[in-house]
Amino acid sequence: MNKITVVGAGHVGETCAQRLAEKELAREIVLIDIVEGIPQGKGLDQWESAPVEGFDSRITGTNDYEAAAGSGIFIVTAGIARKPGMSRDDLLKTNAGIVESVSKEIARVAPDSIIIMVSNPLDVMSHVAMKVTGFPRERIIGMAGVLDTARYRSFIALELDVSVEDIQALVLGGHGDTMVPLVSTTNVSGIPLTHFLDDDRIAALVERTRKGGAEIVGHLKTGSAYYAPSAAAVQMAEAIAKNKRRILPCAAYLEGEFGHKGIFLGVPCKLGEGGLQEIIEVDLTEAEANELANSADAVRDIMETLAG
Repeated sequence: MNKITVVGAGHVGETCAQRLAEKELAREIVLIDIVEGIPQGKGLDQWESAPVEGFDSRITGTNDYEAAAGSGIFIVTAGIARKPGMSRDDLLKTNAGIVESVSKEIARVAPDSIIIMVSNPLDVMSHVAMKVTGFPRERIIGMAGVLDTARYRSFIALELDVSVEDIQALVLGGHGDTMVPLVSTTNVSGIPLTHFLDDDRIAALVERTRKGGAEIVGHLKTGSAYYAPSAAAVQMAEAIAKNKRRILPCAAYLEGEFGHKGIFLGVPCKLGEGGLQEIIEVDLTEAEANELANSADAVRDIMETLAG
């Protein structure tokens, strides 16, 4: 791929740009921000790490969307970050305005691009981007499930003292307190999680996963997570750029899948060339289906708040 652009040069965006460059996922990585000097300085600093890290992806920092013209992928991280006591939904109105502006620019300079939405609340921000750009659902995907699943897997690894590589899991639903870790499909090298842990311990891990972002915000006091979110967004970009056809949990626009339509919701997605190639409908337990419906309702409530 010739060019990938990251919108927003805050902690998530700058870390995305560095990871993209180190993986050499495109010949050019563009870092855009509205604040003069910030993307230029960070981009130059990152490029100066290239001789040490051994990558040749050129990093360009800019305030001008013209530099992003022709990008194949945009990772959108622009917006205000959570602070202690704030929910993702508190960010709604401000970030919706930011994402609307960003989406107009993306559609103007790169009408055939794919958008990976990271800005919160990302299920609804993905919808805003889709409405503004007019892009098909295949080319707008929200980064939520990969991050939430990574947190779930990391907590299980700590609990069991095993490698994270051996843990297979999925977290579906909205990116918030109503997310749905699928305990029924969680396993360690094919061995069900229920073999290792009782219901109470599993419930505690599920709850920690749902509060994973808030736990980090509570520690940092003046910021929110960015190492894991950037890793998750870049994993999605890599799947698309390299046409890896990976099955990853992402926020996709549903048209009847899992019994829901008209909203972005975290579901298993095949990502590759062109973006979203397929939504995989897995069997859910009755409890999981009910939880997913509750999560979908929560997303609809936020959409109605924004519309109102």
